[in-house]
Amino acid sequence: MRIRTLIACTLILVALPAAAEEKGSDTKGKYYFKKSCKSCHADGGAAKALTPLSKTQAQWKKFFEGGKHKGDALSPKFGPPAQILDIKTFLVNHASDSPQPETCGG
Repeated sequence: MRIRTLIACTLILVALPAAAEEKGSDTKGKYYFKKSCKSCHADGGAAKALTPLSKTQAQWKKFFEGGKHKGDALSPKFGPPAQILDIKTFLVNHASDSPQPETCGG
């Protein structure tokens, strides 16, 4: 009985960080990325060209934890926190090391 309890507790503790991480809408994130980010983050744009494939999942998470564009003149363009979460979800879900990598062309 103790072994089962220990295994159950271990599984819960392992699952907690994944369950605690907020998830946005992948579909909305793709739309917002194309609408808000690609104008600057495309070849020949004002900023470095980026697609979901530009980073790994861990790198995208770290990028958003760093608060890029947070509080600067560009922030209003990115919309409310829910919209930024949607963009993050899209980029992480389709990163270079994800099961469904995507270039987000077009």
